[in-house]
Amino acid sequence: MKNPLVKTLKAANFMAGKAGTEAEIKRHRKLAEWAGRLATPKGETERRRFRLGKIRCEEVRPFFAHNPEYVILYCHGGGYVSGGLDYAGNLSVKLAMATGFTVYSFAYRLAPEHPYPAAEEDVNAVWEYLTENVADAAHVLLAGDSAGGNMALCLTQRLLAEGKPVPRELLLFSPWTDMTGTAESYETNQDIDPILSKEFVLNSARAYMGDGDPEDAAFSPLFGSFENFPPVYIMAGRNGILLDDSVRLKERIDQAGGTAELDIEEKGWHVYQQMPGSMAREAMKRLAAHVTHTIYGKC
Repeated sequence: MKNPLVKTLKAANFMAGKAGTEAEIKRHRKLAEWAGRLATPKGETERRRFRLGKIRCEEVRPFFAHNPEYVILYCHGGGYVSGGLDYAGNLSVKLAMATGFTVYSFAYRLAPEHPYPAAEEDVNAVWEYLTENVADAAHVLLAGDSAGGNMALCLTQRLLAEGKPVPRELLLFSPWTDMTGTAESYETNQDIDPILSKEFVLNSARAYMGDGDPEDAAFSPLFGSFENFPPVYIMAGRNGILLDDSVRLKERIDQAGGTAELDIEEKGWHVYQQMPGSMAREAMKRLAAHVTHTIYGKC
């Protein structure tokens, strides 16, 4: 690992450790919220917090170029064991600024205190609230990073299985699609991904699943059905240990006859869009162009 920036980020990052003990998880959670507050852009959105029952939520509305006809439901990452509204604020604000849409995020219950299906129940509740009170499903884009990408994919597969309306499109950042931990990119990118470690991923998976089977589509949507799946826009970093989760996701959607676009940043890592700097800004510009084309039919 020769890149000094990568080395520094890996040393400081809260998801490059183990997450195997209560103390480690508490540290991860504290640092996740701190990192979210630190990295979130300031001054170009209005943020309002509210509750749906016991679920804490946030609405992020952009000041400029706001289109109220569409909304984004954003599911935050953190391995299902960390992350909250402050952590989610980073990409929530960036998504609102890039698209002009209001973004809704929520603090779902975390493992190991609240293992599966607690987080599933929470995202179901927020989805139902939005589609019953704010916008039709066809006017909702579903976004997620890492474990939040896992959540977004699982939610969509459940909606399809139940014959319910699905989101207009999914916007995924380095999604976690396979909890078996067998992808080759875990090994090839272990020293060059400064954000995530295989040990953190596997410990988080076990905390979330309990005695569940990682090959079950309820945990690994890669092994579920993609028939009639809505379009998916996937962004990943070439140096991320979950790169293969994105590559294989596109392959599965293509095999099912669906539409998936995969944007791989050659110098990027796991959810690199969260970081300040030109690489993240350019990524959000590409996402904005994609959404513009999808919604308005032009770039």
